[in-house]
Amino acid sequence: MSGIVFIISAPSGSGKTSLTNELLKYVPDLEFSVSYTTRKPRGSEQSGREYFFVSRDQFEKMIGNGEFLEYAAVFGNYYGTARKFLEDAKKRGKDLVLDIDVQGAKQVKQRLQDSKSIFILPPSRDELERRLRARSTAEQMTDTEVINRRLAEAGREIENYPSYDYILVNDDFNQSVDKLKAIVQAERARQRHPGESSAEPLVQAKADECRRANVQERAQQILASFGLSAVPN
Repeated sequence: MSGIVFIISAPSGSGKTSLTNELLKYVPDLEFSVSYTTRKPRGSEQSGREYFFVSRDQFEKMIGNGEFLEYAAVFGNYYGTARKFLEDAKKRGKDLVLDIDVQGAKQVKQRLQDSKSIFILPPSRDELERRLRARSTAEQMTDTEVINRRLAEAGREIENYPSYDYILVNDDFNQSVDKLKAIVQAERARQRHPGESSAEPLVQAKADECRRANVQERAQQILASFGLSAVPN
């Protein structure tokens, strides 16, 4: 491997974490960059596993020291990716997976133009609301205001889907896992043989299904379910 960076973004509740965990479980030579955040842990979250939980002062000190590849403020908290994870992955000949929001993805794409970006969409606003309510109940946090805020933020994030290379609609979890794996495998094959498709035909077909141009109509329908107008390619 030669250090491909895969950016994965999604609105809260779209299934990004579960899909990423399955990707890391079944595809070799991938490393996951655990983000830093100033928000408090939720439920059973542990520092160093879901996030590195740090104080605001510590995070801002890291900003001042230039330690972040990207960082953003979301809902009043900082989130960021440390540069050292990319450097370490390259040294080990691994590809790196970044689980970051649209602000962070834009920063990384500007700095690393060869990175590959994947946006995970929920099937509809109603389904996302159902998932958010189920998760909130599990976390014993049933604040309707928080759920509504996340739904509104989801709509704003989804409007950014045209800036991503791949769009994955997570309406069937197992199929979505297969497609996510196929994207990684196809991009690895493409890097080994530039200018041609050398992935297995079935793998390439699954990856191509998720190319932005091939999901445009479905993505616009999902955006409309949030009451938002279509956005240009």
